[in-house]
Amino acid sequence: MANVTNNRPLSPHLQIYKLIPTMAMSIIHRITGGALYVGTLLIAWWLIAAATGQAYYDWVNWILGSFIGKLALLGYTWALIHHMLGGFRHFMWDLGYGFDKAFSTKLAKLNIIASLCLTVLVWVIGFVIRF
Repeated sequence: MANVTNNRPLSPHLQIYKLIPTMAMSIIHRITGGALYVGTLLIAWWLIAAATGQAYYDWVNWILGSFIGKLALLGYTWALIHHMLGGFRHFMWDLGYGFDKAFSTKLAKLNIIASLCLTVLVWVIGFVIRF
């Protein structure tokens, strides 16, 4: 009795697929979703510090105000905005719109551009209001 599965093709792997914008946005959407867990822990830490006392709050503010802290908050802001825009894209798909390949690719490219621009806008507004 012959093994019929030996003649069947193997499933293609990432080395075979060409990375396209919609595929990249799907991967980044999952990564930003995971990053939001860590960023939300930072925000919760800051809120707990605010409720704990002035000394602890000042220490947490010092850490989050450092270069590394600001970089983490910048990444959190971008992840939040990017994930939100990706969620809007998925909501549109749930309603049955935007499945055309050309439109879907344009939307994926727009997602990354808009998320970067909106992140810069949020941080510029934050710095303008701060001073």
